[in-house]
Amino acid sequence: MKNNAELQKDVQNAIKWEPLLHAAEIGVTAENGVVSLTGIVDSYVKKTEAENAAKNVIGVKALVENIEVKFPSNWTKTDVEVANEVLTAIEANYSIPNNKLNIKVENGWVTLSGELPWNYQREAAKTTVSHLIGVTGVISNIVIKADTQEALEKKDVESAIARSWSVDDNNINVSVSGTTVTLSGTVNSWYQKEEAARIAWKTPGIWHVKNELAIDYEYAYS
Repeated sequence: MKNNAELQKDVQNAIKWEPLLHAAEIGVTAENGVVSLTGIVDSYVKKTEAENAAKNVIGVKALVENIEVKFPSNWTKTDVEVANEVLTAIEANYSIPNNKLNIKVENGWVTLSGELPWNYQREAAKTTVSHLIGVTGVISNIVIKADTQEALEKKDVESAIARSWSVDDNNINVSVSGTTVTLSGTVNSWYQKEEAARIAWKTPGIWHVKNELAIDYEYAYS
């Protein structure tokens, strides 16, 4: 098992390995699997890239993220300008249905709400907004309400997760209640936890995923 110094170094190297973050000043501390990120970046997408890089490091059990987004003066935009650019970007994305989302912008923070039939569309909306200059944060309150009336089948979710080479499903339990899938049990990395949920979200008829998977780094070597 990694000690605090080893985990800190691994996270630092993972962040530096990302081309977008190479010059970013991001501080990393680690204690018993809990990693804290601090610093200042000049775009929201850099903030999310740093977070994702840290999550993918073996040994990270929890993340405390305190990275600030501060733009150069010539990049500053009003909330009206940001809102207009968000609308344009979302309308230009073919994977996001038109006229389905509501947008609010306050101090550079963009809040997305509304209903979409698929989770990948919700993720596409957040990603599209994250790359815009002037956006300091994104809150997604988008609700998934599937168009299909297919009943969720536990075996379909289990089979989909089992097909993934990157997820060890030996200690993953799947339960289904109505339109909700719950994942419980143990995986050996944050990546596997999020990947299992991503796979579950592809199930036809799904509205909710409760990801209760625990991360046990020692389990990977047991």
